[in-house]
Amino acid sequence: MTTDVRPGLPVLYLRSRALPATLAALAAIALLSAWAADWLQDRPEFDHTARVPVLALAPLLAAAAIGTGFLSHTEELDRTAVRRWWPRRLTYLLALTALTAGALALAVPGHPEHFGAPAMVRNVVGATGVTTAAAALLGARASWLPMTVYGGAVYLAAPRTPGGAAAYWAWPMQPGPEVAAWVMAGTAYVVGAALLALRGPRPDRDHGSGWPS
Repeated sequence: MTTDVRPGLPVLYLRSRALPATLAALAAIALLSAWAADWLQDRPEFDHTARVPVLALAPLLAAAAIGTGFLSHTEELDRTAVRRWWPRRLTYLLALTALTAGALALAVPGHPEHFGAPAMVRNVVGATGVTTAAAALLGARASWLPMTVYGGAVYLAAPRTPGGAAAYWAWPMQPGPEVAAWVMAGTAYVVGAALLALRGPRPDRDHGSGWPS
């Protein structure tokens, strides 16, 4: 007599989100970021401020990995599940965000008053918030696009002097202690996490059936 052991809902949820692939991508991004930051600041013509490209690009890549990881291959399971999925979505997102922020913060040690770990954590939080909002509104496949366009525009247009009005619209390019930049990043994360948790990622082929509960 054989016993049919079925995985529980949390296991099914993690499988449906391709967690191993997401974790592998995040690990690769963290390692590459650490190498790039170390290489940049060790150049004779640069100092620790040369790590700004890493602080701008690494959170974009990490947020893209998290956002596209919400692509669901089990939309019918999501729609017909007796239990609501939002607590699992929120827990999954919070855990990935904390893991990513911690790993990328280690890639830029020192100089917290400028472009060090605090700025990296803030950018991870903000970029993930924008990306998860896009996943809820546009779908997981396209979730990386809005933050990539916005981040690229900010990188090119942000003034060299931090603070002022730019701290609000160019928050990814601000030093770690800039309060206004933290407010913007935190707001983006709260809004994005709420949208994704409550509505779920928008199905890629939405025929008017709505979002899963």
